[in-house]
Amino acid sequence: MSQLLDAIAGVPNAAEPLPGLVMGGQPTAAHLARLKQAGCEIVLDIRDPMEPRPIRVPDDVRAAGLEYVNIPVGHSRGPDETLDGIRAVLAAAAGKKKVMFHCASGNRSAAAIIPYLILEQGFTQEDAVDTAMRLGLRSAELMEWALEYVQKKKA
Repeated sequence: MSQLLDAIAGVPNAAEPLPGLVMGGQPTAAHLARLKQAGCEIVLDIRDPMEPRPIRVPDDVRAAGLEYVNIPVGHSRGPDETLDGIRAVLAAAAGKKKVMFHCASGNRSAAAIIPYLILEQGFTQEDAVDTAMRLGLRSAELMEWALEYVQKKKA
């Protein structure tokens, strides 16, 4: 287990699908401090700013010394530009900066990583979906949105 993954122990659906990228549900302030100690630099939060949280966002994230990026994803399909933005953040950080990517439970972040896994990491569709399921994906609608997005980008 990596230090980065150790830092989010107790976060729902905590996982490290790729080196330097941990994912899961909502971290606490204690998780943020441990993430910083483990070398994390960016928190990519896809929760809507109006969702209730156990921490003050973005203030607590920045106070922990981490860069905060918010790209809201709802509980149903959204515009393709949302997935474009998530892919851009992940691609820019890949191999350079460690990232904590989260939503409330892991469901939305797991769906939203599917395009990145396929288009940037070379996963097959089956492997990307299997990975997303292990990361907490439970929404068929979000999975379909991600896969349709991939097909459009490949066309």
